[in-house]
Amino acid sequence: MQIHILTPAQPGSRAGNRATAERWQSLLEAVGHQVRVLTALSAEPCDLFIALHAWRSHEAIEAFRQARPHVPIITALTGTDIYFHQHEYPQATHHSMELADALIGLHQLVGGDIPPQFRHKLAIVLQSATAPDAVALRDPRTDVFEVCVVGHLRDEKDSLRAALACHHLPADSRIRVVNAGKPHNREWQTKAEQEQGSNPRFQWVGELDQAQTRALMTRCRLMVISSIMEGGANVVSEACRAGLPVLASDIPGNRGLLGDDYAGYFRVSDDQHLAELLYRAEHNADYLNQLHQQVAAKAAAFVPESEQRCLLWAVSQAVAHSRERISREG
Repeated sequence: MQIHILTPAQPGSRAGNRATAERWQSLLEAVGHQVRVLTALSAEPCDLFIALHAWRSHEAIEAFRQARPHVPIITALTGTDIYFHQHEYPQATHHSMELADALIGLHQLVGGDIPPQFRHKLAIVLQSATAPDAVALRDPRTDVFEVCVVGHLRDEKDSLRAALACHHLPADSRIRVVNAGKPHNREWQTKAEQEQGSNPRFQWVGELDQAQTRALMTRCRLMVISSIMEGGANVVSEACRAGLPVLASDIPGNRGLLGDDYAGYFRVSDDQHLAELLYRAEHNADYLNQLHQQVAAKAAAFVPESEQRCLLWAVSQAVAHSRERISREG
């Protein structure tokens, strides 16, 4: 099949949507499909159209359906689609879901967070990550208890929550938080710089490439994922595959990846609660080991083979639903 994948993220971007699009391109090409990743509709014909982001891609989805009514459409739902745009801009977001022949959700609880009439179209595709090289496995610093935060600095990520939690730590704590991520705007850059200047436990290192990010993860004892909304963060997959314990905000996007029994959830935007769990992980070896065992048990869910299998099932569902739709429409 000739497949087009549309993403709002430009080439070279380290945004999650771009990484997802390019990873899916690789997984689909590995089984013989021809795949192009685009940022705008192409005049070239295709056999399947995949749009990342229901709200941002709405105009493109609508135009594609009008121009090529017989071609299957898959819409991949992002966290902002599910937890913001479908409430603030329901007409456009839900119209994208309606026009799609299949929907992709990136965590196991998506079905409970979209309108019931669209759930029959839903396929769950957990994002994968490659395992770190054997030589790079867990090599934490011993002079401090290093904690990492990885991801763009933006409102949805609540990116400085771990830094703010540091202000609640007792004096005997050796915790240091390293935040790696590109600021969404000047305001976020200023906030990160000001926090770094006033918080001796916090360091902002800016945007890192993949190798640098992996090196950071291998030397840290813990990762914090503090988002207020997530569609299914790939950084969770990366942490699990790297054997890196996680403290995660208690939101569906994290529970849908780590499970209801995971022991590392903190209340959303509650830096006091996060500080308590950070200190517990630092000083309670049994607790940190429990988190380590739980992420290790989840690692098998985030292998590329599993993501490829689920992605191909979503493609087959889109094709089948498209045929049914065309048959109904005559």
